[in-house]
Amino acid sequence: MPLTKVQIAPGFNKQVTATGAEGKWTDGDFVRFRYGLPEKIGGWEQLVNSTIVGAAREQFVWADLDGRRYAAIGTNKVLIIYYEGAFYDITPLDTALTGCTFDTVNTSATVTVNKAAHTLQAGDLFTFTSVTPPSGAGYTAGNFTSNTFEVVSVPDSDSFTITMASAAGTTVNGSGSATVNPYISAGALGFTYGFGWGTGLWGGGQQVFGTLNGLLQDDTAGTGGSGTSITLSSTTGFPTSGTIKVGAEFISYTGISSNDLTGITRDVAGTRSAHASGAGVEYYTGWGQASLASTLTIDPASWSLDNFGEKLIATIKNGQTFEWNPINSNANALSTRATVVSGAPTSSVMSLVSDRDRHLLMLGTESTIGNAGTQDKMFIRFSDQENISDYTPTSVNTAGTFRLDSGTKIVGAVKGKDYTLVLTDNSAYVIQFVGPPFTFSIRQVGSNCGAIGQHSIKYINGAVYWMGESGGFFVYDGTVKSLPCQVEDFVFTNKGDNLGVNYSNGESVYVGLNHLYEELTWFYPKSGSSFNDRCVTYNFQSGTWTTGSLARTTWVDANLYDVPYATEFTSTGLPTFPLIQGVTNANGSTIYYAHEVGTDQVDTTGAKTAIPAFIESGDFSLNPEGTSGEFFMSMRRFVPDFKLIQGDAQVTILLRDFPSDTEASSPLGPFTVTGTTQKVDTRARARFASLKIANTSTDQNWRFGTFRADVQLDGMRG
Repeated sequence: MPLTKVQIAPGFNKQVTATGAEGKWTDGDFVRFRYGLPEKIGGWEQLVNSTIVGAAREQFVWADLDGRRYAAIGTNKVLIIYYEGAFYDITPLDTALTGCTFDTVNTSATVTVNKAAHTLQAGDLFTFTSVTPPSGAGYTAGNFTSNTFEVVSVPDSDSFTITMASAAGTTVNGSGSATVNPYISAGALGFTYGFGWGTGLWGGGQQVFGTLNGLLQDDTAGTGGSGTSITLSSTTGFPTSGTIKVGAEFISYTGISSNDLTGITRDVAGTRSAHASGAGVEYYTGWGQASLASTLTIDPASWSLDNFGEKLIATIKNGQTFEWNPINSNANALSTRATVVSGAPTSSVMSLVSDRDRHLLMLGTESTIGNAGTQDKMFIRFSDQENISDYTPTSVNTAGTFRLDSGTKIVGAVKGKDYTLVLTDNSAYVIQFVGPPFTFSIRQVGSNCGAIGQHSIKYINGAVYWMGESGGFFVYDGTVKSLPCQVEDFVFTNKGDNLGVNYSNGESVYVGLNHLYEELTWFYPKSGSSFNDRCVTYNFQSGTWTTGSLARTTWVDANLYDVPYATEFTSTGLPTFPLIQGVTNANGSTIYYAHEVGTDQVDTTGAKTAIPAFIESGDFSLNPEGTSGEFFMSMRRFVPDFKLIQGDAQVTILLRDFPSDTEASSPLGPFTVTGTTQKVDTRARARFASLKIANTSTDQNWRFGTFRADVQLDGMRG
């Protein structure tokens, strides 16, 4: 019998049944298509032996004027620099807590730090300075100042505990002194519910609103500098304890006295900031009353990172903006922390630098600079040209403001060739520099096309691509249009046993560009997952799609570096950078990889783990023309055709008699194929067959060609 060739088109098609997908690939993992042929993706190697505390949310690479290359990585806990194979901690510090004292217990490594109204929480990071160690405990100042510390527990609002490297030699109370320098945290590790539907007691309650009676400073104190309470115009309707929202900041309290909320704790969530007298105070109680959309949930922490010349610009989502200057690098800058950009707004969704005209755009920011309580998530403010510290419009500068009107919040933005595309939760806007007196023009270019998350948007080759807020993919290339996708149901639908994207965790979605293979990959959490554990890849040259389980939280393209760099988060990993005394795995850890390197997963010791790549086709019947699969076929042999094969590959012929049957492997399979395999004898009989190619060992690589088989009709009865 002559060999029959089975033509299989590139890309996955998951919109049809396996039997309906004849001539198509339907499933796979860790594969891509090159020149129309499926192949295993490249491997990855761990770049640094250390793992970073927290989950990486953004990554950015740039170079200084001397050509030195840097990568900045922002997690929910720290901001770090990667430079020449090592990590450096540049996390900005919050307001220092002076006048702390220590309690120790003989033979115990647990030390209590005493500070009234400290506002720290378990898992927070900080450093010590100006330390006089507790008397007789056996500790030196260096035992406290040499490391970063993690808050282990918070017994009350006036104390917290840490774990020392060794046990104390005596019991003392209120001894010694120190200054605590808290790290500024970017926020929650993952999506959490704040106020809103279902967060209170079943069946009761309502929205409660009030206003501040007095200035609430950007410090640990309450109104009037009391340190323990916040005065409202009225506390009528407020429960005796709970959490309020002022601006973008969440503040807990433990009691009410007259119009005072007492026992306050700042920095519960969001970024601590100053709030003017009269600022709105919100409290939501009860299951049966849904809150406003803007206060319903607390999104995962995030950063926006960009460069203004040599400077790194870093904005915490709904928080402050910082800068870090690599000038005089290595000896000085790498040991210097990022600092607040003077004059910039204190609460913004994100920031970016408009390259050609050099303005710093603050998106979803304050209508009154310095008052986080005036944050408007549809409001945009931009600096004076070449001056990132001046945001007040005057007749002699180019600073200014405008507000978008379609949507409830700005989700993200990206720089195009000569424009900035801003996406809300509903619409798309184009911002272009036009010069004085208006500085920028703005026009709406799309509706019902909101983005799912801040980092789900990418510009490449004259077009912007993004994942939609309610499903689907979009592209802007002068007009906004839906992007056809043959895996759309798999990615976005949560029905039956299909687990599409977890929309609640949409802010975790991250799109990475790999121009080496003309790919855009969206990493996303599937339904029920708290962190990214799936991906979907679009080849923008061929228009084909693949899906997989590569789990990455950030990704930067090969540009300054020869290959892409990416981060992976593990929720149970114990972080090793920065060096944290008393560290736990409560915050998880991030691993840093170089991708498209070799064929395997490789750690810093050189140990390899195989990448379990596979691809599977839809069913093919090989029936005579004019028939519809009613005949059985008998496959006696097939001829393997691999464009590339290193090591070996496993080829499986999967069989079924009816579309509803569970597919079963050919009795003699799976078949091991090497570069010298000429033919493979089979014993396969069924109405329908499909093809699966896989590898299971290290040092294996393959690119499949065309499937040819010796097939003959074998009757209509089973």
